[in-house]
Amino acid sequence: MNAQIPPFSVVTGAQVHRAVAGRERQIISLIEDAYRVHGEGDSVNPPSYFLRFPDRPSSRIIALPASIGGQTQVDGMKWISSFPENVQAGIPRASAVLILNDPRTGYPIACMESSIISATRTAASAALAADRLTRDRRRGRPRRVGFFGTGLIARYIHTYLRGAGWDFDELGVHDLDPDSAEAFRTYVEGSGDEARVTVHDTAEQLIRSSDLTVFATVAGAPHVTEPGWFSHNPIVLHVSLRDLSPEVVLSSANVVDDVEHCLKASTSVHLAEQSVGHRSFIDGTLFDVMSGRLSLPEDRPVVFSPFGLGVLDLAVGKHIHDQLRERGELTVVPDFFHDTDRYGRQSVGGERA
Repeated sequence: MNAQIPPFSVVTGAQVHRAVAGRERQIISLIEDAYRVHGEGDSVNPPSYFLRFPDRPSSRIIALPASIGGQTQVDGMKWISSFPENVQAGIPRASAVLILNDPRTGYPIACMESSIISATRTAASAALAADRLTRDRRRGRPRRVGFFGTGLIARYIHTYLRGAGWDFDELGVHDLDPDSAEAFRTYVEGSGDEARVTVHDTAEQLIRSSDLTVFATVAGAPHVTEPGWFSHNPIVLHVSLRDLSPEVVLSSANVVDDVEHCLKASTSVHLAEQSVGHRSFIDGTLFDVMSGRLSLPEDRPVVFSPFGLGVLDLAVGKHIHDQLRERGELTVVPDFFHDTDRYGRQSVGGERA
């Protein structure tokens, strides 16, 4: 084996932001390729691991290990925390790092700020699903969109929908925090979006007035329980995974990113499985839709529930890493790996003795 220890770099959030800003279509295409690689079996995506705290039950840190083949060829792990109380202190709920590993040697090659990568891949996945789930509809693309939950993820999804060419006549907003809803309205109106923006007082108002509904909340348990609110058969991007009751799930067509990942951790589809004792209500995966193996009904709501695959983070992170390397902008940490000789045959300065 003729291998060398690769250099180790640290990639800041500012570098990540510059690398993805204004490149929504490119990132969506990257996510689509990653879904295809995963769907074709050229990936390893074990279960996520949750670190929870008895004294802080609303908080958690999640480890998402993964490996992706195709043209990306990288291993690694996202380590992402969710501390909802941060919002009250004026800082973001989520923070994250992404570790990339060289698949030849196993050595880490980068530590990347990953809250932006995570938001980017989430938004790109949602925009891709919105396109794929509506591509063959007789009604065409929805013209009315509603956002339930108005934090950073909602902002990124709006940005990616716009960047992918979506235009809306009406845009609805609902949040349990009225100040957040108003702030999101102000953001939308300042973004160049010409849709008429309405802040709705209730969840029912928002859902009934939207043909494309985006759930981006921090809900830990179902709180939307009335299937009748969805009688107009909207497309639902259930990004936050735990908003819908089993009754709503079971009355809908259901598409997930990965069946085994989604049906766990008390997600809405997991609770639906527990309530009926089977999972036949899952119609298929987004890859099934992309590959033409799954056609969706128009006489029921269609709910997309993405658990969030680590391979997507790796695909985006490796793309950013490679772009920075090609431009000579990687910040390499000298001597990060130090005691690298099996028998200690190195001087203090790191040279061979």
